[in-house]
Amino acid sequence: MRGLTGKRAIVTGGGSGIGRATVLRLVEEGCEVGIFDIDQAGAEATAAMCGGHARAWRTDIADRASVEQSAAAFEREIGPAELLANVAGWDRMMNFMDTDTAFWDKIIAINLYGPLHMHHVVVRGMAERGFGRVVNVSSDAGRVGSSGEAVYSACKGGIIAFTKTMARELARRNVTLNVLCPGPTDTPLFDAIKADSPNAAKIGEALARAVPLRRIGTPEDFPGTIAFLLSDDAAYITGQTISVSGGLTMV
Repeated sequence: MRGLTGKRAIVTGGGSGIGRATVLRLVEEGCEVGIFDIDQAGAEATAAMCGGHARAWRTDIADRASVEQSAAAFEREIGPAELLANVAGWDRMMNFMDTDTAFWDKIIAINLYGPLHMHHVVVRGMAERGFGRVVNVSSDAGRVGSSGEAVYSACKGGIIAFTKTMARELARRNVTLNVLCPGPTDTPLFDAIKADSPNAAKIGEALARAVPLRRIGTPEDFPGTIAFLLSDDAAYITGQTISVSGGLTMV
């Protein structure tokens, strides 16, 4: 894709799943990548796959100070970030009435405050320099809702609205921001959600039957779209939301 070679990119959640697949694709496209993940071992394992073109920093995106430290280290060692993919997320499936405020706080801290921190710290620099491209990974749960994921859905819907607002605010600074919404995907997070359910096998089977393409997603289904939205090929696209869900969601 045009315009990715030599670009400096940060990917949150790059230690596994969609984040890891995104790091590998961006390196393949010629980027130098910083991996921000609370799972340091996973982030370092991803970096080891990248032939010296990626570095890992243990980062808790829910903690503003942690984001600031990692962003400063990235800029010092690699240079100012030009591209950002916010992929990190977390959830557990529970009926809303069975949850408590501590559970809400954790979901909101990771899925909403985390990206807000990344924008306030990293995207600020892009705006000041007059160039940047951002992809925020939300979820189709944020577009149509998802039973057992009320607070997560609220956060992901918030990320869609936030991205559209930031796209308007930063357009004149030559910073584009778009949203990718995965449908159900076979990731470590999905494995953890299934592990909490006594009907784990049935959950995966039911979701696969519901998808018109007759399977749930894999991490490799998304990096191409993310790379496109970060590339010069998408320079005239901003404030958009794209579902990648095998046809499960058609908005």
